[in-house]
Amino acid sequence: MSTRRSVLSMMFGFFVLGLVAPAHAQEAAGAVADSGLVQWSIITAGFALAVAAFGAALGQGRAVAAAAEAIARNPGAAGEIRGALILGLVLIESLVIYVLLVTLILFFIKPFGG
Repeated sequence: MSTRRSVLSMMFGFFVLGLVAPAHAQEAAGAVADSGLVQWSIITAGFALAVAAFGAALGQGRAVAAAAEAIARNPGAAGEIRGALILGLVLIESLVIYVLLVTLILFFIKPFGG
């Protein structure tokens, strides 16, 4: 299966899930926020942080390996490669920091009640 086809399939799947989700979102009138929802939001936030950290670690490892290989092949371009590497690592790490921020919001502010 080609990469383009798999990406389109995933986008279609997320689109279908997005259409189905509002059918289950409405609660009965006067319903109080369930404590189970708070617990599941904390568990979900923990898993989101774990997945983000895992993906960022893989991305950073591949970036450093590619930069080391590029510097080994062309030592004269080490300055430019190092600058691009640092910028890439900063952008990768910023995504994990955003997930950490969302996780802390779910832990301490509890936007879904509780």
